[in-house]
Amino acid sequence: MKYTGPKAKICRRFGTNIYGSDKYDKILQRKPQAPGKGPRDRMGRKSEYALQLTEKQKMRSMYGLSEKQFHRVYKEAAAAEEQTGEVMKQFLERRLDNVVYRSGFALTRLQARQFVSHGLFLVNGVRVTVPSYRVKSGEVITIRDRSKNSPVFAPILQAHEKYMPPSWLTVNPGNISVEISDLPDAEAAEQAVDVRLVIEYYSRR
Repeated sequence: MKYTGPKAKICRRFGTNIYGSDKYDKILQRKPQAPGKGPRDRMGRKSEYALQLTEKQKMRSMYGLSEKQFHRVYKEAAAAEEQTGEVMKQFLERRLDNVVYRSGFALTRLQARQFVSHGLFLVNGVRVTVPSYRVKSGEVITIRDRSKNSPVFAPILQAHEKYMPPSWLTVNPGNISVEISDLPDAEAAEQAVDVRLVIEYYSRR
């Protein structure tokens, strides 16, 4: 079942801004404790399983995937010859909606997913409406011409002036385009999650 409640509660539960918007950083500064906890409440020691489950839920929520989608990514990564955790992180980073977000052309991954689903972006000139599309090295993502002057991009491009995209993406803010110059390595992926715990969670099932 998809969670539709306040996203700030999810950020507070995990203790980190998993959605990317600045407003959640401000909320975490004001209320760093988990929902329902006071500033002086002590946190009990979590079991190893609880830590694994929390980390899995955090990573899944960060990329906005259902449990079924997330587990599918894990199984595909586990079948690869390389290290499962590294492959899993790369697969998640290479999602088209994540690339739009990491390029700085959306303020959150949720917004990036909406942009992709509505067909605002092209891959090598072809309209792609599947957020889970996995980009390849050398591909170029551009905004559709009719969407380029949309007022929704004005605040995004203004915020982009202070944004530093990851090194595996060559971003052109003026044209709202990005080239996949390389495939992301483990260091380029999100660092707020311990993927080792995620793998351990699925391995014990």
